[in-house]
Amino acid sequence: MPHRGGKLVTPDGRYFVVRGRLWRLADPKLSDVDRERLVSTLMAARRAIAAAKRAGDAAGEEKAHAAVDRAKRELGERGPVWWTDGAPDFNRRMARNTPYADWYAEAQNDLPAKASRRP
Repeated sequence: MPHRGGKLVTPDGRYFVVRGRLWRLADPKLSDVDRERLVSTLMAARRAIAAAKRAGDAAGEEKAHAAVDRAKRELGERGPVWWTDGAPDFNRRMARNTPYADWYAEAQNDLPAKASRRP
């Protein structure tokens, strides 16, 4: 089964799977420089969310959530899909409830005995 960075990745390279849920990968057409910049921006925004929560700063938290959303959209993980074949987006859906269901079931069967088999 395809893996990228330790993640189970769909055969078409559009999603990775966590606990049975599909999550859209970043646009592979992004340059390494742009991807690194956007990931850095995303992680800073996530840290800002945590800091705002600790400080009880609702406005700061809202601003940081907006920054996360912007970065994820620029990465291609949210918003319009980055592929051009007209296939629908299954981001955040359970793999078993999508056209990836058979692939995911097979991937689960290929897991080592010690690995979690939660759907």
